[in-house]
Amino acid sequence: MNVDKNITGIILAGGKSSRMGSDKGLLFLDNKPFLQHIIDALTPLVQEIILVSNNPDHDVFKVKRVQDIIPESGPISGIHTGLTHSKTENNLVLSCDVPLITTPLLKKLLLHEKEDYDIIQFEAERKTIPLIALYKKQCLSKCFELLSSNEKRLRKLVLALNAKTIPVSQDEYTLVKNINTIEDLNTITNAIDY
Repeated sequence: MNVDKNITGIILAGGKSSRMGSDKGLLFLDNKPFLQHIIDALTPLVQEIILVSNNPDHDVFKVKRVQDIIPESGPISGIHTGLTHSKTENNLVLSCDVPLITTPLLKKLLLHEKEDYDIIQFEAERKTIPLIALYKKQCLSKCFELLSSNEKRLRKLVLALNAKTIPVSQDEYTLVKNINTIEDLNTITNAIDY
């Protein structure tokens, strides 16, 4: 697949990480912070990476960092902020807690970039994954509309837009897994065969 790189990577790192107890983006896996793993997976595919984060400690990653335009409003706000700053129609949006994501897996989303969908998302174990997905710039107006009515549930955004869902294979489940707790991190660390 020939990647034209007319794509922006948007990483959402503005969450409170309440279940983890510390900033998930700065947690280490295999001697590298979660955010660096995600940046490394995105870099071959995108022309720019935008990190939506209010944490100045994230400047260490040397990518463009922007703060939520509408603070305290969940992932829709992060997507809204990222799309506002993006200069491209196609945008790979990822949460900061998927450190096992890979470039080849993200390429599978890009295979559908020319199709007439607002969102192209993965699905694993019969659950959709709207925070590893390709969002078109046109999603911006719906994000703003929902935020203006104080709607913070990401599910509402996905349901309001034309979404395509691509199932990942069973051996790719681990790659799309969110690491939300110390237990999750320990499980993933033990599962990886270094």
